[in-house]
Amino acid sequence: MKLRLAITLGLLPWLCIAARSKTAGKFEQEYTKFTSSPPLKLDDSLYEQLTATPRDFAVAVLLTALEARFGCQLCRDFQPEWDVLGQSWAKGDKKGNSRLLLGTLDFADGKDTFQKLMLQTAPVLIFFPPTTGSNAKPDAQPIRYDFTMGSQSAEQVHDWICRHLPAGPKPKIHRPLNWVRLITITTAVLGAVSFLSVASPYIIPVIQNRNFWAAISLITILLFTSGHMFNHIRKVPYVSGDGKGGISYFAGGFSNQFGLETQIVAAMYGTLSFATIALALKVPRMVDPRKQQVAVFIWGGVIFGMYSFLLSVFRVKNGGYPFHLPPF
Repeated sequence: MKLRLAITLGLLPWLCIAARSKTAGKFEQEYTKFTSSPPLKLDDSLYEQLTATPRDFAVAVLLTALEARFGCQLCRDFQPEWDVLGQSWAKGDKKGNSRLLLGTLDFADGKDTFQKLMLQTAPVLIFFPPTTGSNAKPDAQPIRYDFTMGSQSAEQVHDWICRHLPAGPKPKIHRPLNWVRLITITTAVLGAVSFLSVASPYIIPVIQNRNFWAAISLITILLFTSGHMFNHIRKVPYVSGDGKGGISYFAGGFSNQFGLETQIVAAMYGTLSFATIALALKVPRMVDPRKQQVAVFIWGGVIFGMYSFLLSVFRVKNGGYPFHLPPF
């Protein structure tokens, strides 16, 4: 009995060394595969091997469902970000100093694992901390990443993984150059420069025209003084019922407004502005005195009638306003 106990105690250190070398060899073997084709593509068997204990390295596994028949749009949206993270990590940590493996387990290759974990949704990102060694944590339970906010970026997941790793330098995210975007932007810039160089003789006179800028200024003033921004901020209705089976075009009170009311007010202001400009600029240039007199009466009548209608609208907005102007 004593001899058996002595033999067991003598072999125990060698067994521990053998177990440690076995886990170390497993990490080195899989990390070589990881650096050649990141992230690792897992199946049920490889998943069990990498997450089995004891384990002196960390593993981050993305459980996903990429096939179209599963209809997981979030899985397909996040997969490129996960690939960028895996490639950046393999490129920045070629010697495996971080003792971390990143792998992907698709539902098509890991149905047993999905059933064992009782997963009903995807994607699911699980971080397995080391259970032995200097970086082992007291509570070596797997940690799950939260995808409730939708698809995440590679930088966000990178920060989350780094928080669960020991202190020290970590690989940074390096996104590949988007050649399609670069070519598109370059082509668009060159096309715009070519268009401007050809069309500049026609565009510059328009830009330097005072009437052009006066029209833009007038339209902008009418747009904003009529309450256009108020409608967008308050999300007001276009029209409303008057309670008698009819339609109310104007909302009572200064803090209420309808969408159609804004258009009517802008039309009134525009008509008044156009009539005033006509009286000030166009009518004095008429050579025929009789036509000039008729134009004065016409545009004066337009201003009078439109201003009368404007006062009637103002009385709707402010019921206590005592003044009015015929015919409204």
